Amino acid sequence: MTQADYLWAPAPVPSVAVRASAQRLPVQRLFFVGRNYHAHAAEMGKPVDKSVERPFYFTKSPLTLTPSGSTTPYPSETKNYHFEMELVVAIGRAGFRIPAERAHEHIYGYACGLDMTRRDLQLLAREKGRPWDLGKDVEHSSVCGEIVPMPGKVLDAGTVELSVNGQVRQHSDIGKLIWNIREIIADLSLFYRLQPGDLIYTGTPEGVGPVVTGDRLHGRIEGVGEIALTVGPAAD
Repeated sequence: MTQADYLWAPAPVPSVAVRASAQRLPVQRLFFVGRNYHAHAAEMGKPVDKSVERPFYFTKSPLTLTPSGSTTPYPSETKNYHFEMELVVAIGRAGFRIPAERAHEHIYGYACGLDMTRRDLQLLAREKGRPWDLGKDVEHSSVCGEIVPMPGKVLDAGTVELSVNGQVRQHSDIGKLIWNIREIIADLSLFYRLQPGDLIYTGTPEGVGPVVTGDRLHGRIEGVGEIALTVGPAAD
């Protein structure tokens, strides 16, 4: 088979650093769980009743991946750019229709993540029953720290915290996830054949809010690590 002849050079494979390794984790897809902490669901005006609801998801292009420590431009066409601190699960083994009790077999590791959001555009789309793409699938908006290998380990507790300019804005625990890691992997795998390199952002706790140019974000998840981001000026 001959090598393909492209009109221009393809984009590099999106990837994330792996702690204590020279190798990087190649990223397949980015999945995000919506409203997965009760207090955040309430602050967004959409409480969740787990007894009658299932998790819901949205996706972003892997091209939105941004490493921790970056300075990214304030995005265009928004006046309400929000932070959302999240635990990220890295899938390391393919699976489809995975039983919850075997979900751990598909975990490679974890990372700290930020789901940056054009909140004004997201809410407008929600009100009109439109897709969330312009609010969520934003350039530079999927910030991810280094992957910490923890093959087969399920995290069920640990502090999640985010500060903006040194002031704590989000503080919770991953034990408060509405749908836990096993449940998320099992449910998502009913819709998609999960692949090594899929990243699942598991949802954000309460306290989300806007940032402006010059703001410095710092987050941490107990037992996983830290993440940082600086909001730069809007691009010309």
